[in-house]
Amino acid sequence: MFAYTAKVEKHQGCNYRQTIALMDKPATLSNIADKLKITTATVSRALSDHPKISASTKQSVLKVASQLNYKRNLVASSLRSGKTFTIGVIIPSADTNFFGSVVHGIEKCANEKGYNVLLYQSNETHDHEIKGIETFLAAQVDGILVSVAKDTIDYNYYKALIKKKKVPVVFFDRASDNAGVSSVVIDDYKGACIATEHLIKNGYKHIAHVSGPLQVKVFFDRKRGYEDALKQHNHLLNKDFIYEGNVSIESGKKAMQQFLSLKQKPDAVFAAEDFTALGIMKELKLRNIKIPEEFGVFGFANELFSEHITPALSTIDQQTITMGKESFELLLQIMENKNGTSIEKKIVLNPVPIFRQSSQRKQ
Repeated sequence: MFAYTAKVEKHQGCNYRQTIALMDKPATLSNIADKLKITTATVSRALSDHPKISASTKQSVLKVASQLNYKRNLVASSLRSGKTFTIGVIIPSADTNFFGSVVHGIEKCANEKGYNVLLYQSNETHDHEIKGIETFLAAQVDGILVSVAKDTIDYNYYKALIKKKKVPVVFFDRASDNAGVSSVVIDDYKGACIATEHLIKNGYKHIAHVSGPLQVKVFFDRKRGYEDALKQHNHLLNKDFIYEGNVSIESGKKAMQQFLSLKQKPDAVFAAEDFTALGIMKELKLRNIKIPEEFGVFGFANELFSEHITPALSTIDQQTITMGKESFELLLQIMENKNGTSIEKKIVLNPVPIFRQSSQRKQ
């Protein structure tokens, strides 16, 4: 081992020692500038994706920065720019694949732009949601992405936050049109129409709906889509066939128990999300009711388990990765807005139906 080391040192001379020294010390902007024979200011602008720096220069700087294992000094950058290059993300729950997938899309896009992501779980309560925002404000994040809790009905806090220009905020998935906050959402109404129409076309005559909490806009819109699809196809809208759930497996079970106690029973259910649909299927199996031959089930969200249960669950995919990407890019646009004008923008993504066995009756 010692002989090999000595041989390498003798062969490479001081270049070897310089390489070891550089590995021991963090690379600086000056190291990159010296290597490329350009100024440190140019390096700094290139790393910040400044529009006045050419694409070839940016590429060269990034290549050398990677070779030297350069790490941005966030503290120094913050002092110079007044930015922390950190955003906060609030999700209602970490228990669903949906929110995990959206966060993955956010983080991928944020990391490419040099931002770090702080994550906070509200546990579906408005009080925890506000606590999360206050925590992010104390950490001086540059912006916040929020999917609101299911018991959030008062948006005055967000209106005040936007008015005072404390920090840019963008809603994703769960949003409100009355809060004055930019948002990235799926077309929930259209997704519900697609799901309900699919059940109708598969020969189901008495279609029920299990919603989520109706003060949450996404669940209100899905219920509205279900109702309008029935009307458009001249199907009777039976109020006994609508059950307001709370986004859980247990909610799906209880809804199904109530439906099966009715004199006129449904023969299919469109559930506002997949966990509720799973509860519905569990109760049907417990009662030996065959899916989809005797009863059709359609969910919403395309949770990870939906394709692996038997029968596989028909559902609506919400383009989670795209939603995360679009959410961060919209937030970045607001954060980088220099002219002081307010930006309020709503991006609506198309729902993607996934037709599986649970809703396809053999006729």
